[in-house]
Amino acid sequence: MKLKVNREFLFKHLFAFVVFLGLGGLFAYDGLVRYPATPAPALYASIEGSEAPEGSAAMLEGFKAQKVRTQRIFALLGLLAAAGVGVHLLLACRLDFSFDDDGFVCNGVRRAYADIERVDTSAWEKKSILVLIGKEWKITLDAWHFAGVKDFFEKVKNRG
Repeated sequence: MKLKVNREFLFKHLFAFVVFLGLGGLFAYDGLVRYPATPAPALYASIEGSEAPEGSAAMLEGFKAQKVRTQRIFALLGLLAAAGVGVHLLLACRLDFSFDDDGFVCNGVRRAYADIERVDTSAWEKKSILVLIGKEWKITLDAWHFAGVKDFFEKVKNRG
């Protein structure tokens, strides 16, 4: 049997990726295009909902600079969050794991059940996370990330 990425996990992470990417893009547009092109009094009025005070050009320019900087920081945070979610999803999708009655294959390396020195099930009850530990390797499988982990756990649990 081959482990497959759980559809719920995949769709929720794709949704989060798109939302973070969209927010990062919107903040980037405001911080790089819209806010710099808007005169300071008009920017103040659009954000604060009231007319800018008379004779406060220096204050308005400081207000504009702060708002531009804030939008750029939010853009960076949104794009970093999208990258983090995207990398996590890509790594999960790249896992190639299958198993049968004799052992398992993880990313092209075949191992027998006897090669497992220890099975860490401390997070199994709460989170359905299984950690296989061998002589020079460690594999973590999460049942929320992958469909089939519970079947694999039964094989590991019943191994000789």
